[in-house]
Amino acid sequence: MTGANSGLGFKATKAFTQKGAHVVVACRSLERANRARREIESMVTGASLTVLELDLGSQASIRQFATDFDSEFDRLDVLLNNAGVMMTPYSTTEDGFELQFGLTISDTSYSLDSS
Repeated sequence: MTGANSGLGFKATKAFTQKGAHVVVACRSLERANRARREIESMVTGASLTVLELDLGSQASIRQFATDFDSEFDRLDVLLNNAGVMMTPYSTTEDGFELQFGLTISDTSYSLDSS
């Protein structure tokens, strides 16, 4: 689950864990991801969560996430691409894409092919 540390991603992560799913919390900020993990664990008895770092603005981070995921898990049942940005001042990802395009289109598509 990308963007699982706040908003709809947090709520979806909580709902999945309430149904017994193991959820990988994939966020660029490990601090915020771990905060969300602790909060969900305090609300959902037996919540099963793993935190992995993933910055969708970096193809290197996406490749590292794929490697980390593959070393820890043998399958992926559901991928919920929730992370994104909107109405930000112009900036670019570290790979040179316009930020909104890079996070929500280009690098998200790249993540599906990187493993």
